Amino acid sequence: MGKRHGKPKRGRFAAVLGVTGELLITLGLLMGLFVAYSLWWTDVVADRSAGQAGDRLRQTWTAPSAPPGGGGGSTPAAPVYAPGDGVGFLHVPALGRGNQIMIKMGTAPEVLNEGVAGVYEEPYRSAMPWDAQGNFTLAAHRDGHGAKFHDLDKLAAGDPVVVETKDAWYVYKVAGTLPQTSKFNVGVVAPVPQGSPFTGPGRYLTLTTCTPVYTSRYRMAVWAQLVRVDPVDARRTPPAELR
Repeated sequence: MGKRHGKPKRGRFAAVLGVTGELLITLGLLMGLFVAYSLWWTDVVADRSAGQAGDRLRQTWTAPSAPPGGGGGSTPAAPVYAPGDGVGFLHVPALGRGNQIMIKMGTAPEVLNEGVAGVYEEPYRSAMPWDAQGNFTLAAHRDGHGAKFHDLDKLAAGDPVVVETKDAWYVYKVAGTLPQTSKFNVGVVAPVPQGSPFTGPGRYLTLTTCTPVYTSRYRMAVWAQLVRVDPVDARRTPPAELR
């Protein structure tokens, strides 16, 4: 009798194991598809969106003129940007020659998810490159949604970083990096960024992203200082750092 009762129990147990195995396999496939979506398909969509937005921005740029806030008898008013507006382009040779990242105003997910670098509006409102002094602060995704700052950790002191606007090329040199800090450390984007090599007001650039890769646990920062401004010529010839 014991044997007759034991066989059905073992059969039911085997059936449960089989169903559980199938469920685990299905779950694994779904997780794999989700990862593929997060790390590949969102890149495809974001890159396409950023490329189209970049083309539209360049089409709006007309003949070169004096940089906003420049000298002269009639100083043009500095442009005002709403969240999502295109500002210009970020060029970082250390991330690959020919690399250009569109810059938009704002760091909300709907902005950064378009495969761009976003300009901070809070907790400190970013200065702009043409301002007499201040910190031009940018954030971008490290993974997914274009992953524009995926290799930000490759930057080192002395590397050039160039911001391209309608009328000028703003050439910066990396002065320091912070490999890891709390995501609540807002001091890294202060007008005089805390933890940076800078001790007083100046014309700075800060790039931030998540770290380690594939997580949002911490933040990293790269700080650079403006070294010169090259006006845009008729051919829009890039500065030597990009040639």
